[in-house]
Amino acid sequence: MAYPRVLAMIMAGGRGERLFPLTFERSKPSVPFGGRYRIADFVLSNLINSQIYSIYLLVQYKSQSLIEYVRENWGLSSVMSNHFVTVVPPQMRYGPDWFQGTANAVFQNLNLIRQHKPELVIVFGADHIYRMDIRQMIDFHLEHSADVTVAAMPVPIGQASAFGIIDSEESGRIKAFIEKPHNPPPMPNDPTRAYCSMGNYIFNTDALIKGLIQAERNKQNDFGKHVIPNLLNDGEKLFAYDFATNKIAGSRPYEEQGYWRDVGSIKAFWDAHQDMLGEEPVFEINNELWPIRPARNEMPATKIIGGEITNRIIAEGVLINKSKITNSVIRRGVVIEDGVEIRDSIIMDYVVLKKGCSLNKTIVDSFNIIEEGVHIGYDIKKPYWRSHLDPSGISVIASEKQTARL
Repeated sequence: MAYPRVLAMIMAGGRGERLFPLTFERSKPSVPFGGRYRIADFVLSNLINSQIYSIYLLVQYKSQSLIEYVRENWGLSSVMSNHFVTVVPPQMRYGPDWFQGTANAVFQNLNLIRQHKPELVIVFGADHIYRMDIRQMIDFHLEHSADVTVAAMPVPIGQASAFGIIDSEESGRIKAFIEKPHNPPPMPNDPTRAYCSMGNYIFNTDALIKGLIQAERNKQNDFGKHVIPNLLNDGEKLFAYDFATNKIAGSRPYEEQGYWRDVGSIKAFWDAHQDMLGEEPVFEINNELWPIRPARNEMPATKIIGGEITNRIIAEGVLINKSKITNSVIRRGVVIEDGVEIRDSIIMDYVVLKKGCSLNKTIVDSFNIIEEGVHIGYDIKKPYWRSHLDPSGISVIASEKQTARL
């Protein structure tokens, strides 16, 4: 049997307000992550690794950064018409409005779906850190003759009230969606956990179009709050796919099975970086069988003149003089002068750290110059004048020189 024709619609328009000031001049999916990536690289890599090559990226807020990044780094074959990663800003085909929500964003682009005539439409977010073999979810969808399949993350029952929860039968068929319930229903075979909706969906095309038109008529704009419950109430067959069963080639035994993080806050963003560090990290970024594809660059190899460097990720083009770096991520083109100390921090592209400065639990955005002898971060009595102190205790230095390539 031939595999169904699949089209991916990726929601990449998020403001990322809780990631301020990293989102001051860019959208959340465009925020740099790890040594060589942007947040959007994770969903795009999962799609390409899953052999899904027809991809529309729906953008909205502060989108120029992401548009330029995708143009420079995600060009697919120009020979095959169904191999593309195309950025789609709001087209305003049905009036003067911007995208009003996730469902409205896809509704405004129904012409693209009708043009490609897919049998299945994948609607995923672009702002999470994870690996996923989406073909396994498609196989589940086909095996159960589903109209809609929702990716579901098992979460401890005590934490489930913070999420949109799926109540399902043992087969996975969904009985109800409950938004942040006081008494969340447990998973069918595990009373200690509940199914949290991940906001990632597979639709039969007819079911998607039906749900979008119905939501638009009712002035409803969201998949999780409106389209999915409406289709469930109309008798469509909706199933929950257990993300914890997804197997990734090349995963190490020490990794967290079913690793998935919403890096929507400064603390979650910092934590996810720490998850990549160590001899046996929770999330191993290096996986040759399921690579996360990074930005292309032609920078020279990193040069280390001296110092004490422990448990770090360092990208290309970095110059390190006699300094001390511990539990940190250093992105490309960073210059670290003599006597600098960096601990539990994230240093983004083209930052210059002058002699004798120290950073502890700090995120420094791109193109910053940190002056000689400055002390920033945790346990510092006098806050650095340019730092934004997150409630978690993490200091963030906004970029002074935002450019299109950011």
